[in-house]
Amino acid sequence: MAGWTAKRFWQQAVVVPEGAGFRVTLDGRPVRTPAKTPLILPSRPLAEAIAAEWQAQDGTVRPETMPFTRSANSALDKVAVQFDEVAEMLAAYGETDLLCYRAAAPAALTQRQADAWDPLLDWAARALSAPLHATVGVIPQAQPGESLSRLAARVHALSPFQLAAFHDLVAISGSLVIALAVIDGRLTAEDGWAVSRVDESWQSEQWGEDDEAAEVEACRREAFLHAARFFALCG
Repeated sequence: MAGWTAKRFWQQAVVVPEGAGFRVTLDGRPVRTPAKTPLILPSRPLAEAIAAEWQAQDGTVRPETMPFTRSANSALDKVAVQFDEVAEMLAAYGETDLLCYRAAAPAALTQRQADAWDPLLDWAARALSAPLHATVGVIPQAQPGESLSRLAARVHALSPFQLAAFHDLVAISGSLVIALAVIDGRLTAEDGWAVSRVDESWQSEQWGEDDEAAEVEACRREAFLHAARFFALCG
């Protein structure tokens, strides 16, 4: 949708059933993605969120104010057409999951990491039957093949719409386990964001917060929270 400068031409954005899903129409005209794919949504709540974005446009259409529409477009035009490649790329995060790589010092930081991350690794081992090993430093730590296979199966079981949201949860946090904990309800989205930023929070406490870095972090946080909201609406 980059560079799109369409003007509002419709009076009403309405949700209508379409087969097993739902579509958004603008005065009866069905919305399509930038690649001209029919924008058919998997749930009414997601379709209603997208219809609300279209209804809120005033004058020039502003794609940056339509995050649910953008995510749905991505699910259909990008993720659906290369589903296996995206799923495999995200499953590979299990091999180098953020939660498994710990600082050697100082003790206060290592304790903070342990307090935030050990319960999630315990949860993955218990609830997902996917134990992962933690290590100190950044040298790659081999993980159990059976654990990686089980985690990969969870990722491949997602729908294209779910995977589009899951992509951002994993890529922004750097952790497959955190993303799974969020979609499984083990963590709220806010808590998932917080545990993914243990190191960054520590650095800010020690050296102060840079305004530019804080702005970037705020954008990443909003993208992470949006991904969780989008996933929840997929049904």
